[in-house]
Amino acid sequence: MTTWLITGCSSGLGKDLAQAVLRRGHNAVITARNSDSLKDLVETYPGKALAQTLDVTNTDQIAKAVQSAETQFGGIDILVNNAGYGYRAAIEEGEEVDVAALFATNVFGPVSVMKAVLPGMRQRRAGTIVNVSSVAPRIASPGSGYYSASKLALEGISATLRKEVAPLGIRVMVVQPGAFRTDFAGRSLHGSKTVIADYDSTVGLRRKTADKTSGKETGDPIKAAQVLIDVISGDKLPDNLLLGSDAVRWATDAIKADLQEIEEWKTVSTSTDCS
Repeated sequence: MTTWLITGCSSGLGKDLAQAVLRRGHNAVITARNSDSLKDLVETYPGKALAQTLDVTNTDQIAKAVQSAETQFGGIDILVNNAGYGYRAAIEEGEEVDVAALFATNVFGPVSVMKAVLPGMRQRRAGTIVNVSSVAPRIASPGSGYYSASKLALEGISATLRKEVAPLGIRVMVVQPGAFRTDFAGRSLHGSKTVIADYDSTVGLRRKTADKTSGKETGDPIKAAQVLIDVISGDKLPDNLLLGSDAVRWATDAIKADLQEIEEWKTVSTSTDCS
């Protein structure tokens, strides 16, 4: 039996993952900005589910959630940084306050949660940290520049952390989902108030007001939750786990294009070596 701390459990993948973890008999500290939304899980799994109010930009709430987990369950074995949201805007349209809030939630919030759980994991010389990113940084779709940048930052931090904590018995995995039938393209998707007509043919096709993909995505979040538990519970953990056939296809195409460009420009790239 393990103890999980999962952020962003009020809906979507976080909620499905919390349900699946509890259904399998594990302990789970389930969090949301409004913990009242988690009452049904606490009532269904008494003694196993501990609901905590947690906005990942609030360091006091983070400290309280981690301390509560330590007190009730003795420690956190698995952290899943799932809380986050999307933002659509052309780079030129992005508003400073909105972009700062996006990075506070998608990057600095998860970092604060990791820093809060790491002392306990280091002491026990065991633990797994899972950071939910996206396939978005690999494909760089118009309108998703700021969102992709926030997830790419989280991936860079995760890759470095993985090497820092591996000798301490702690594992780090990044999850890169494609499009799933959650509320990501609905309630969880924000957009800039500034709209520049010159971007109508690129970003305009993907603005929240024009997005018709919600509810039609390829991925099943319930299946994703089961896969995540199986992978995390296994002995071998991938550095990056793509989820969804669309994610695999997009990532493969992007990697092939990168390799082709490297080969095309290899002579120029290597010409800068000292002779």
